[in-house]
Amino acid sequence: MAGQGGATLRILERADKEIMKLSRSDRGAVWEFVSKFRTNPGNPGLHFKQLKGDSRLFSARVSADHRALLLHAGDHDYLLVSVKHRKDVYEDLDRYAYQINRVTGGIEVFDLTPVGDSIVGRLLPPDPAVVAPPAAALFAAVSDADLLRLGVAEPLLPAIRQLTNEDELQALIEEAPALTGEALLQLFGGASVDEVYEQVTFPVAAGETVDPDDYLAAVTRPATPVTTDDEALQAMLDEPFARWQVYLHPAQRKLVERDYSGPTRVGGGPGTGKTIVALHRVKHLVEQLEPGADRPILLTTFNRNLAADLRTRLLTLGGEQVLARVDIVTIDKLASRVVTDAGMGTGRRVIDDDRAVQEWHDLLFELGTPKWEPDFLHAEWSQVILGQVLTSRADYFRARRPGRGRALTRADRDEIWQLTERLAMRLEEKGVWTWRQIAAAAARAENARADQAAEASDGYRYRHVVVDEAQDLNAAHWKMLRAMVAPTRNDLFIVGDTHQRIYDNYVTLGQLGINIRGRSSRLTRCYRTTREILASGLELLTGETYDDLDGGEETLAGYRSLLHGDRPVLRGLRTWAEERDAIVAHLRAWGPALDGSIAVCLPTREMVGEVVDRLRAEDIPAAEIGPDGPKQPDGVHVGTMHRFKGLEYQRMILGGICDGLVPRAGITAYADVDPVRFQRERARERSRLFVAATRARDELAVFWHGTRSPFVTDALASRADT
Repeated sequence: MAGQGGATLRILERADKEIMKLSRSDRGAVWEFVSKFRTNPGNPGLHFKQLKGDSRLFSARVSADHRALLLHAGDHDYLLVSVKHRKDVYEDLDRYAYQINRVTGGIEVFDLTPVGDSIVGRLLPPDPAVVAPPAAALFAAVSDADLLRLGVAEPLLPAIRQLTNEDELQALIEEAPALTGEALLQLFGGASVDEVYEQVTFPVAAGETVDPDDYLAAVTRPATPVTTDDEALQAMLDEPFARWQVYLHPAQRKLVERDYSGPTRVGGGPGTGKTIVALHRVKHLVEQLEPGADRPILLTTFNRNLAADLRTRLLTLGGEQVLARVDIVTIDKLASRVVTDAGMGTGRRVIDDDRAVQEWHDLLFELGTPKWEPDFLHAEWSQVILGQVLTSRADYFRARRPGRGRALTRADRDEIWQLTERLAMRLEEKGVWTWRQIAAAAARAENARADQAAEASDGYRYRHVVVDEAQDLNAAHWKMLRAMVAPTRNDLFIVGDTHQRIYDNYVTLGQLGINIRGRSSRLTRCYRTTREILASGLELLTGETYDDLDGGEETLAGYRSLLHGDRPVLRGLRTWAEERDAIVAHLRAWGPALDGSIAVCLPTREMVGEVVDRLRAEDIPAAEIGPDGPKQPDGVHVGTMHRFKGLEYQRMILGGICDGLVPRAGITAYADVDPVRFQRERARERSRLFVAATRARDELAVFWHGTRSPFVTDALASRADT
């Protein structure tokens, strides 16, 4: 016992889940208890006492009705492991089990009675009139030794041996330690013991010999999910959704706190916490800085609403003192800042890709050159010449053209180079340029600055660079970023998922001076959406392969969710008018969406406008999602697939998932003349649909009219309500 001195009190994640179920006033009482206990656990008002003579478990008074269950780790160090009603704490003390997991080295605490009651105690006696063979045990083919090797909690083995169906498994998972639940779920899904070990257990293994009796060592390991941060805890108690900032999965925490010898990349499917890991990494890096007023850490992403969200989250996570040391800016704004600092492009306006393609069209018409298509030339100029920051015709002759498909002769390249020079002059005369031109100019300027910084051993723009949504950056962006930070330990921390690439940017980081070989990791546990929605989302990707940003193939093997819900609704209608009726009816069945928790995603801007108008005519509040996010927080949010990047909703409808719209009909023109480009366009369209589907947390509906999209496979469509 700590006596009259202070104590360290860490909040275990399982206690947080119970605290979140309390009323706001009771959560406030927990906060007051935590403060009092840390100051003086011997305060008579806390009634702090040991539950059993040989146990590490203690109880203390939180309020008149609630008690805290505490685990003594050693010295003056305690874990808050549960908050229960006072009448539930002292009954059957033998039901409490705690251990140090021999695989992860983390502390696990669980209540065996709810597990037993939920699985065995609730089953009714068999009806003697009904004779049925005994149900087969789910894990009969897996030995105890293999379960323990996977990190399954040993006290739960008897209950696990009694599991006979998915409902019983789900009941156990809700009470069991996270690693036990993940391992069992993967085994239930058909994975082998070795596959589960590689995908689930190995990433969280301690990597050292574990002393099963050393609780002081165990409490500091990543596998013991705790917090001692008062600001983060207060935010979590005030707003349950903010709990993401408090508890990291052990695999995530390892990535956040690791010391890297160079650039590193973290991949993973939607909802696996890549952005959360990036934010915690930023906070971790700030905490290693010496005091100062500069901003030596860059946090960048692709678009404005994502950057704004990163700023808000980082402020909540680390407060003003962390935010003040970080430069949060979109990659295009960063490039624009660089060229402005270098005195380049003064007074020029930025035009979008559609306008640039039109300029190509007009130039070719004026020159009377029918050989080339405007789309092809724009892509060649943007992705190869500007993307690789090529500054001479000789450079272009030598350049690789990964993924471009159509082969070019030396004469072709010479002609294209001359055309791109003509277009660049044309745009300059008009006082305009593209974001790709800005990125290329920024890369040139920053590399010149980096050469000077390297000679002086000082002067790089940043000490650390953290990149979110990395799959959407082009090669010029990467060349600029590489030049902004000295090539040293912990220089670049990159997170992204190429399955979610929605822009035509394909790069190999190693060829751009960013060597991530041996320093790439992958997150596989989805926290956002249910297993049922996740399975449908993965089905939408069937038939495609995706790169890993470094010349290899990306995979979602082992991608999983512990959340359970209803299967997505799939429905085909005859006409667009009937589909709009179905969207309205489905939204009404879900009830009002006054808190902005429901969204409708559509393929085109025109369809977005039509649905918004229809919803408003039906007195259903609706808000269109613009470049900076939803135009208002409440109502049903409606937008195109591009607009849903970085967002999430409780319920979602994907509408207009028809052949000719998803994928769009225009890409079929490339099928014969440029099959490589055709395949890439299809993959990009499929990624947009995958991103949209995985924004849904609890419920998903997929509608189409006429012929369904070829991305909606027969396996998915067989469940459609037509």
